[in-house]
Amino acid sequence: MPSARPHPRSLTAADLARPHPVFAVWELTLACDQACQHCGSRAGRPREQELSRTEALAVVAMLAEAGVREVALLGGEVYLRPDWLDIARAVSTAGMRCTLVSGGRALDDARVRAAAAAGIWSVSVSVDGLSAAHDTLRGVPGSWDAALAAISRVAQSGMAPAVNTQINRLNLAELEALAELIVARGARAWQLQLTNPMGRAADLESLVLQPWMLADLMPRLAALARRLQAGSCTLAAANNLGYFGPFEGELRLGGHWIGCQGGRFSLGIQSDGRVKACASLPTRPYAGGDLRVEPLAALLGHDAGLAAVSDRTVEDLWGFCRDCYYARLCRGGCVWTAQTYLGRPGNNPYCHHRVLELRDRGLRERLVQTAPAPGESFDQAGWQLVVEPWVDEG
Repeated sequence: MPSARPHPRSLTAADLARPHPVFAVWELTLACDQACQHCGSRAGRPREQELSRTEALAVVAMLAEAGVREVALLGGEVYLRPDWLDIARAVSTAGMRCTLVSGGRALDDARVRAAAAAGIWSVSVSVDGLSAAHDTLRGVPGSWDAALAAISRVAQSGMAPAVNTQINRLNLAELEALAELIVARGARAWQLQLTNPMGRAADLESLVLQPWMLADLMPRLAALARRLQAGSCTLAAANNLGYFGPFEGELRLGGHWIGCQGGRFSLGIQSDGRVKACASLPTRPYAGGDLRVEPLAALLGHDAGLAAVSDRTVEDLWGFCRDCYYARLCRGGCVWTAQTYLGRPGNNPYCHHRVLELRDRGLRERLVQTAPAPGESFDQAGWQLVVEPWVDEG
């Protein structure tokens, strides 16, 4: 990313000595202009009782007071909230880096110019494959063309253009071709994550990857990282992808996974003001205090929802993760992934190290859906983890 300053999410010795939120992901609204099949929040309509403009500006002040250095605004679709620019401007004015995540369907010239004027530093546009795959996943014909056009507009605006992509079976074969396209449009960073079966994605068992597929996926991503770096674009693995395999140093900013930072150095805020350790986590059982009722400074350090993630130790691990060599540092990888598949954190089959260890034993893991999701925002289906002989699938 084009900045000579340390990245706001970089942890200093002072941060490590006194954990506090450095990075906040803020869902401004669940209103959305697309109908994505892989949307974990089943976004479309606003939540009931979303924060008012006055309440949202008060939250900005709380984040600044807590020492937050970067605030990522997302939805739903952020620009569907009438006061989104006021909130972004307040974040920037308070001295925090403000970034935006958008589907890009209506991120037109006027909105891009307004975002830049409001002090937004970077815009990450969601692109989930080539044209047919993306439009199928997004549920809106023409959304792929709109997203690519949005990347170009951001690149020309002075803001840092970025792309985020969910990897699933529909776009798995297209990653190399997609990389070339987004770099040509000016993307300077590309974040990749696995589609987790939460929300609408829980209704599509065939969409998600199986754990053993990481054995082929991770070397492909490492090769892409090396290729993109030569063109001044950084590829980074998101929190549900990777862990201690041979390519970890090439794919993770900071060098290697240091455990889930939810509730310690990062936090999520729902559009109704409730706080979570991570914005991806379901409301139940992870949403804790309400910023309408209690200020953030009072919640930090004692909120049960945050502590459920931040205070986990090796004693909370189970299954393969409990006896793993990396258990004390990793603490079971991404809490969201384990919760989504297995109903509780502490055992994560989507780990590259784990896949390779099992393959050496002639084994692999497969997840089978056993119960449907109830059809609510941030909901999950039931899954069973099956261990079976390793089979090369070509």
